[in-house]
Amino acid sequence: MNLCLLCDERDAMGGMLCPGCTKATVVWLECLPDLYAGLLPFLTPSTAVGQGRSGKGGPAPLPVVEGVLDLRGQMVGTLEDWLAAVRQERGMLAPGLGGVDGRLAAAVAGLLANMPWVAVSWSEAGTFAAEIRELTNSVRSIIAPEPAVDRGRRIGNCPAMDPSGTLCGAVLWLPRGEKAVRCEWCDTRYPPYVWGQLKAWMTEDEKARHAA
Repeated sequence: MNLCLLCDERDAMGGMLCPGCTKATVVWLECLPDLYAGLLPFLTPSTAVGQGRSGKGGPAPLPVVEGVLDLRGQMVGTLEDWLAAVRQERGMLAPGLGGVDGRLAAAVAGLLANMPWVAVSWSEAGTFAAEIRELTNSVRSIIAPEPAVDRGRRIGNCPAMDPSGTLCGAVLWLPRGEKAVRCEWCDTRYPPYVWGQLKAWMTEDEKARHAA
């Protein structure tokens, strides 16, 4: 049994990322193209405040906000660097380059396609997932800044099964003041009267994965 390289929790599947962190990384990757597009309005400097000296000979305001421009460039570069590392590790050929927007979309698609291998086999999975999480949060802090949220107490991994028999495995949290646990991934709810059974299910799942 290994520890997840991102959350440091025990992973009964024996991979590099636990099911919850794998799903979270997939969501972060899937959000990045929309977040990249969402930064576009922030490229233009605000006209609500002065832009410095306005007399003759004063410096002209920059046509774009450098920090936002740099962040958009960082998004493309980070994703392409990680995809190149995955391709090198797996002995895959590098694709040709296109426009910036297309390059970002292609890098996201390539990383998503390799996520099963990353989660199970890649020793750099934890560093990769942490950097994708940080990149996503950096962009969100500009587009839609939110106050820090206390997620409450960590319960364990969701034992729900989908119709195909696939285990959910997402991390369950009990927010402060709430009476029931709800899985943020599959939306299964566990009210207090099933908590004893929930614990038993999670224990059984962990034993079964370890035995496998």
